[in-house]
Amino acid sequence: MFKDPAINHPANARADILRSIRASLDESARSVPAKAQLTPLEIESSSIAFASVQKNGDESALIDTFRKQLESVGAQCMQVQTEAELMLALKHILAELESNDMQTRRIAFSDAPLLRGLVRELADDMHEVSIVPGTNDLFGFDIGITSAQAAIAETGTLVLKSERERHRLVSLVPPVHIAIVDAKKIWATLGEAISQIRKDSEMSPAITFITGPSRTADIELTLAIGVHGPKELYVIVNEGLRPTSGDN
Repeated sequence: MFKDPAINHPANARADILRSIRASLDESARSVPAKAQLTPLEIESSSIAFASVQKNGDESALIDTFRKQLESVGAQCMQVQTEAELMLALKHILAELESNDMQTRRIAFSDAPLLRGLVRELADDMHEVSIVPGTNDLFGFDIGITSAQAAIAETGTLVLKSERERHRLVSLVPPVHIAIVDAKKIWATLGEAISQIRKDSEMSPAITFITGPSRTADIELTLAIGVHGPKELYVIVNEGLRPTSGDN
């Protein structure tokens, strides 16, 4: 029986594989939520804005760039200035999650001092709260709330240092992660953030970088959200929490 020498030729096999990869990548791009995609004009505008941020180092510009980059990868960002606003922002997030049929009853916290007031208030609201629950128990929690030691405006990335608080698993295991970051800890680039971390203290033995919800394209090259970690990320930017009127 005659066989065409072109069949199963390595070059043809390679071409078939490349066609399959291109088709899968096209499908992945279509599967990304619209809010997580940037048009060429938006990318250019973002680059221009970021160049201005690098030059001027303005805090409000850094926050704005960080927010835009964060939202471009499917996360959500809110800004607060008082303790009351922080609690309102958190309750707004919980209400939004509940409206999307997501569970919010069990909430795990890291041991950051900033979060203690939230722990007390949510416990009073009949939520089941726990500070740094055990590893096995964490898989039963709906939300993990932590602070972040720094953020990178260029990429919308959170930086969590393990020696500052116990937050690694709290930020990675529950399906929703809510992070609070100080506006003064938002840096323009990764290099600036690492440089500042080195100035503040010794380099942490474990640093977690978080850019948007967990995502992977390992499964048939199709983008999937929340496979190896939280599928929802909310960031609250603390612009200098001040006690509300009448508070001590």
